[in-house]
Amino acid sequence: MAQSSSSDIPSNWDQRSTTVKGPLQSIQTPYVILGLLAIIALFITTVLVVDWVQGFLFLIGLALGMALLYARFGFTSAFRRLVSVGNVQGLQAHMLMLAVATTLFALIFSSGFSFTGVEPTGYVSPVGISLLVGAFMFGIGMQLGSGCASGTLYSVGGGSSSMVVTLFFFIVGSVIGAYHLAYWQTTPSLGPISLAETTGFGFFGGWALQMALFAIIYFGTVLFAKWKNPPKMKPLTTTTGFKKILRGAWPLFSAAIVLAVLNALVLAVRGTPWGITSAFALWGGKVLDFVGVDVASWDYFTGANAEALSSTVLADSTSVLNFGIMLGAFVSAALQGTFRPKRVKPGVVGASVIGGLLMGYGARLAYGCNIGAYFGGIASFSLHGWIWAVMAILGTVLALYIRPLFGLSNPKPKDSLC
Repeated sequence: MAQSSSSDIPSNWDQRSTTVKGPLQSIQTPYVILGLLAIIALFITTVLVVDWVQGFLFLIGLALGMALLYARFGFTSAFRRLVSVGNVQGLQAHMLMLAVATTLFALIFSSGFSFTGVEPTGYVSPVGISLLVGAFMFGIGMQLGSGCASGTLYSVGGGSSSMVVTLFFFIVGSVIGAYHLAYWQTTPSLGPISLAETTGFGFFGGWALQMALFAIIYFGTVLFAKWKNPPKMKPLTTTTGFKKILRGAWPLFSAAIVLAVLNALVLAVRGTPWGITSAFALWGGKVLDFVGVDVASWDYFTGANAEALSSTVLADSTSVLNFGIMLGAFVSAALQGTFRPKRVKPGVVGASVIGGLLMGYGARLAYGCNIGAYFGGIASFSLHGWIWAVMAILGTVLALYIRPLFGLSNPKPKDSLC
């Protein structure tokens, strides 16, 4: 099926009317200058306070933010379009992204390759009640909050007012989930299951198995689309040539490959795949710790998390990546001329509050979000990543009935997806 780039910005996002379509808009030069100055300042500070490795991760975060913004690469919208009207283009892009990432991860794991000497370790997490409940909650939350973890970050950087609300309550939900995590870890679980190591297939066998699954899903979506004949996503802009890279919009499949390569780069630099939401729990924990709450006594803030709690936030690689994503999206939106925050309707605010809480809490229970659990988990050959995807899609099905209560629209079969 032919693929095209499309906005991950939901119909209720206050910036959607300024999305890049047709002729290029004027560059918002003051914002570009402000963003570049912030990037330089944060990069230098990170290198001086921590080290060059952390500074390099910040640069990777910038690249991730640019790729997400320029392609409006969606997880939330891909699931919503699939469930509501049968559009499969977003899911097909996911399969390409996961196939490339799985291949690169297999090479890194099997060879032990690392730029920094840190042994690479994937995200292979337990399969149990906590995962089922958490991923289902996250699926509902991302449809109400109008963005997943990565979508929330790049949308905030891109100028979405409503997503600032989503991000705040995402952090709140993450802290609550961290507080309750000890209980959920006592619920029934099969433990971590790797399709490469637990099964005895090895990384080559696990790679072959997942390639087969990606192919089955991809070609299954081709047949599904022929049957459903859903509306297709329209290109965001007809811009071509060099201007398309920094001013226009990237094709969805191109961004999928870029995101896969960048995730593998994160793995090779810090030893673990790209993640997002652990930083939210840390940020919230630091705030509570500052005002006198004894978060250090929580089970969640032990070991590495205890060290992160007592250290500068710039020493946390996930936080640095997140800062890079938001700044990369900010500069990209300014180059496109689309950074225009607007007022948010009360119904959207309510949905953002609930959605953020559900995503934050669900991510802690499910050992990650659409990036750490779905993207990073599947690329790490973890069964929990596949189950996360199924439960999140089921959560999306329910959320489509809830969204209209907050004035949020769902795609219709005759709609133009753009």
